[in-house]
Amino acid sequence: MAANAVLVHHPQALHYKFNEQHPFNPVRLTLTMDLLRQLGALDEHQMVQPAPAQYADLLRVHRKDYIEAIAALSAPSPAPDLLAQAGRYGLDFEDTPYFSGMHEAAAAIAGGSLHAAELVMSGQTQHAMHMAGGLHHAFPERGAGFCIYNDTAVAIAHIREKYNARVLYIDTDVHHGDGVQWMFYNDPDVCTYSIHETGKFLFPGTGFVYERGDGEGFGASYNIPVEPYTEDDSWMESFTTTVEKVAAAFRPDIIISQHGCDAHALDPLSHIHCSMRIYQEMPAIIHRLAHHYAQGRWVAVGGGGYDIWRVVPRAWALVWLEMCGHPLLRTDHLEQLSMPETWRQRWTQQADDELPTSWLDDSASWTPMPRRAEIARKNRETALIAVQDL
Repeated sequence: MAANAVLVHHPQALHYKFNEQHPFNPVRLTLTMDLLRQLGALDEHQMVQPAPAQYADLLRVHRKDYIEAIAALSAPSPAPDLLAQAGRYGLDFEDTPYFSGMHEAAAAIAGGSLHAAELVMSGQTQHAMHMAGGLHHAFPERGAGFCIYNDTAVAIAHIREKYNARVLYIDTDVHHGDGVQWMFYNDPDVCTYSIHETGKFLFPGTGFVYERGDGEGFGASYNIPVEPYTEDDSWMESFTTTVEKVAAAFRPDIIISQHGCDAHALDPLSHIHCSMRIYQEMPAIIHRLAHHYAQGRWVAVGGGGYDIWRVVPRAWALVWLEMCGHPLLRTDHLEQLSMPETWRQRWTQQADDELPTSWLDDSASWTPMPRRAEIARKNRETALIAVQDL
């Protein structure tokens, strides 16, 4: 699987920041790219700067009035009548408040995912990663869950319109990939798969196994909701036994995967208790599926992840290392390999937490979860129900 991979990044994505107290912090992009550079795993010739998404690109998935409202609210001092309308577009709430320059930043992110998809579909590269992407909660008419424009949906719509290709979207964020699912809920040629903490306890409160698609799209939506405090073995069992069947049944032309890394035990916004191990293993499985079913065509985007110092840089770096076939991942003892000391020294003074010293976590030293067997049993039952027709 020698990879021909590019990393797509627009500097404007670093301005996608709601406020200083908000958990969505774009410094995680800088941390991850610097980690890869310190490791010697990212050269400038592997990086591509995309153009921002244009109005017509956004219109493929978003309503005209919503885009116009975003653009107007992006001004340094929006008119009072516009501020009064922000709520109807989901932009005056604590999780997704409007901010100056948000249209430009969000359009740059949407353009990045679109460009990554075009590079892969046109054959210019086999794999492409766009860390800033993965804003999967945005809807046609409103923002939600830290997401303004649904960049992945923009990319999928482009693929469907230009190439008429079958797209398998795999979402591994701890939160259900609701916006992408609902936007393509009726399309039999877009299969959405999401593994996440059950919506019984976590935002956005959706993603149940009975959400299977509608109309011609029935049977092209798969959800694997897992129980709170799920650990590595159960998460990976649920993922492996279901995503393999979905890919085999759907046989995509391209895989787009979302790599939110907020199912980690250290993440402050969920209740899942996984370690860095799942963020090594899931990209490897997706990579293999892309080569087996889609001639290697694979686009990976970022997503959630709110322990920005200890979790996100390692998790997203592992996606890129898998994508480009880096020799670091060929070792049998990744858990014993140290993080680059130059990276740790550069960021230690700014970090809110002690930076990790190794690539994987020593989860064997963690206190075992109570009800481990019961949680695993429940997850196994859910996974079987989710793919019972395949």
